[in-house]
Amino acid sequence: MIELYHASNEVVEFPEIRITKYTKDFSWGFYLTDEYNQAKRWANKRKKRGKAIVNYFTYIENTNLKILRFDEMSDQWLDFIAKCRNGETHDYDIVEGPMADDTVWSYVKDFLNKKMPQKVFRVYAEFQYPTHQISFHSLRALACLKFEKSEEV
Repeated sequence: MIELYHASNEVVEFPEIRITKYTKDFSWGFYLTDEYNQAKRWANKRKKRGKAIVNYFTYIENTNLKILRFDEMSDQWLDFIAKCRNGETHDYDIVEGPMADDTVWSYVKDFLNKKMPQKVFRVYAEFQYPTHQISFHSLRALACLKFEKSEEV
């Protein structure tokens, strides 16, 4: 059992996958992290739209699900994020790995626009602080989460 955090401007007892105008690092999904301070930062960014809330969930892995993990910012991670950010979807139930935050995302955009080779991207990206995200992309995956509590930060 792993504790995960979801940042929001509201209490989220029932996670859901929302399809929005823009895709995220791992496409549309319900995103959490195992880093409390990262969730707190995310929540505070959403504060202008309401409150800054960190929602706590327990996660019990279901090994029957299709799970993709990236342990670090690799060439495969970059290619996967580039495809997802360009609107491609995938058939994974859960994807886990580093996050392309605003700074890293600017590097990803330069890579996508062929302004930066992949080798240069990797050199720049490795100097960013470590991040973590895990995204849930199916109802079967969401069933692995149990809401525990929320707190305003």
